[in-house]
Amino acid sequence: MTRVAGLLLAAGRGSRLGRPKALVEVGGRRLADRAVATLRDAGLAPVVVVSGAAPIDLPGVLVVHNPDWVTGMGSSLRTGLAALPGDAAAVVVSLVDQPGVGPEAVRRLVAAYEAGAEVAVATYDGAPRNPVLLARAHWPAVAESATGDRGARAFLRGHPELVTPVECGDVASADDIDTPDDLERYTGA
Repeated sequence: MTRVAGLLLAAGRGSRLGRPKALVEVGGRRLADRAVATLRDAGLAPVVVVSGAAPIDLPGVLVVHNPDWVTGMGSSLRTGLAALPGDAAAVVVSLVDQPGVGPEAVRRLVAAYEAGAEVAVATYDGAPRNPVLLARAHWPAVAESATGDRGARAFLRGHPELVTPVECGDVASADDIDTPDDLERYTGA
């Protein structure tokens, strides 16, 4: 089986939430711990986590600090891609603020890759969201286009012929936690 790595972007300060999302606890676990468990449970190795606004201690993963985290997700994606090992053939890029994305959604992206997809994007009722799988051949172009808070969006929109949509709405939720109201809705508190 081809080696697929996991990349968790967890560097933001959570300005609308009022605290770094990676450290927010849901059900007694930090969002960062939950997201790492999802990537591991899906069989990804290694798992690389990009930190920034807050230090994150996560055993068994490579945590890389993005000194430019304040510039947005693009710099975190570039930092994470640069930290991936040379033997990773592809990577699943995940966001720390989507606790409704579980291992099954990630496994579907990997299955699409193993069936020949170069870029696989999780969709929810047909709408593209995260996570996203990127074959190694596209990492340089993704890194070059990753600016501000757009991450891989510019690359994906500029290369629709490469994108394989993978429906995940039946096994996951793309809802993210951006505000205190989002957190309350998710936790039911």
